[in-house]
Amino acid sequence: MKYSPQQEQELMTEVWSPAIANNPLAFVRFAYPWNQEGTPLEGQKGPRKWQAEILESIGTHIARNERLDMPEMFRQAVASGRGIGKSALVAWLVHWMLSTRLGGTTIVTANTEQQLRSRTWPEIGKWLTLSINGHWFDRTATAIKPAPWFQSALERDLNIDCGYYYAQSQLWSEENPDAFAGIHSTAGVQLIMDEASGIPDAIYTVSEGFFTEPTKNRFWFSFSNPRRNSGPFFESFHSAAAFWNTRQIDSRDVEGTDKAVFENMIEQYGVDSATVRVEVMGQFPRTDDATVITPELVRSAMSRDVALAASEPIIWGLDVARQGSDKSALAKRQGNTVLEVKTFGDMDLMELCGAIQVEYDACSAMSRPDEVCIDVIGLGAGVYDRLRELGEVPVVGVNVAEAASVKGTYLNLRAELWFAIRDWLMRRDCRMPQDEQLYAELIAPQYDFNSAGKIRLESKEKMRRRGVKSPDRADALALTFASAGAVFSGTGAGGWSGKVESKVPRWI
Repeated sequence: MKYSPQQEQELMTEVWSPAIANNPLAFVRFAYPWNQEGTPLEGQKGPRKWQAEILESIGTHIARNERLDMPEMFRQAVASGRGIGKSALVAWLVHWMLSTRLGGTTIVTANTEQQLRSRTWPEIGKWLTLSINGHWFDRTATAIKPAPWFQSALERDLNIDCGYYYAQSQLWSEENPDAFAGIHSTAGVQLIMDEASGIPDAIYTVSEGFFTEPTKNRFWFSFSNPRRNSGPFFESFHSAAAFWNTRQIDSRDVEGTDKAVFENMIEQYGVDSATVRVEVMGQFPRTDDATVITPELVRSAMSRDVALAASEPIIWGLDVARQGSDKSALAKRQGNTVLEVKTFGDMDLMELCGAIQVEYDACSAMSRPDEVCIDVIGLGAGVYDRLRELGEVPVVGVNVAEAASVKGTYLNLRAELWFAIRDWLMRRDCRMPQDEQLYAELIAPQYDFNSAGKIRLESKEKMRRRGVKSPDRADALALTFASAGAVFSGTGAGGWSGKVESKVPRWI
């Protein structure tokens, strides 16, 4: 115990009083040292407005349930931009449920293991440590349970069954969704999905089974940046909206966020870009946008932790800048892993050749590229010619304006290579670094069909007209799929499948 027996009793009496226990906003204001000098909350007066409104709505639901013969379930879905305090609200909900719904169960899950283990769960631990009654509980890497002295008191004095009394971080498998099932508690169940846009239908369906007990304390929350315009999180705001309380929150409207960051994103990517809609406005990608690569595919690859395919060839792609605002970009990929993407600005062609030579010379024998694929349209031809003349860097010239290797499907090689990136991202074993610029560029281009029915990738000029900058980094990554060694498998937009090699006919 942290306090004397009398103080503990007084604390329990206050926490379990209806004024706090049935009012999550009152609990949050009571449980943490808001604006107390010398604490991490110094200068913070309490929850943000949107957080307080959701906490209030839970309290309203609890009061209404008291008057119903058959208690209802509470469902809340929140789609938002970044940095608004979603993880803090998740932590408060976990702590509130543990502290006031004695014997109840909380399950916390997320779109990926990395999100759950390294972001969501540590945030919960941070707020538990700050709280006035955090000593009631013991926290491990995957669970929070009542401390032995607290559990003993609950079982002895209040006859509380603690068999299902815990909060647990739980992973899921789309191939085996039933492994996620099996949670039941008459004292109450709370399910929290973080970055729920990436959680598939099968897990949502299984989760319905958590709430079959007609108890008063049934709460289901889903929080996410709205990166997909399909799937159950999307449908929570559309076809299934009648079953959910929904909020869509623009990060610019939330107090305490850095508005300059969001204005910079708007200036950089364009107000109509998918990046701004998703990451700032909290809006789903436009349903009429024919986007080659969805935000969810990129975010999944950036948060995935998989082993490097060390036996695969190392391929570099070099996209040479054509206009003053563009930058030359170099992407390095080995099989299932994007190793690095970097840009070079304010260089003439000879300086760029020197920079690439330096990159190559800095590599060990095991890390040197097998091929460096260079887009030879325009200025890129000069870089290719010079590096080939020097004779050390294994350069390959690629003309992305030429015909695709898949006949009848793509207008040109550029379109084919971008769909190659998409198919590569759809694999579950690929990964790339946390690179916000690369993310924004990958999800920017759209596509349509020409009069012959071939897939046509949006041109850079058309992207500029709608306020989206040239995807230099992403084009460099696309070039890594133009290598003879860049064999990939999957199903393209035209229905092809199996082994595809984008190679020899485009080389110079």
